[in-house]
Amino acid sequence: MCCDAKLVVADEPTGNLDEHNSKEMIKLFAELAHEQGKCVIVITHERDIANECDIVLELRRKKFNKIK
Repeated sequence: MCCDAKLVVADEPTGNLDEHNSKEMIKLFAELAHEQGKCVIVITHERDIANECDIVLELRRKKFNKIK
């Protein structure tokens, strides 16, 4: 179990990781969300990381657009 926090915010959590460790980090976030009921918000510039998320919002011209 992570902690008692209901919200986890990760700003570019895979920015300095290799591909293997990036995938492991995303698996961990998915586990926190799906198995432990946490709200996990990931901010990333990496499209492949975003595609692993349940919901994807893109910020463009000061507006959020729902991609997925």
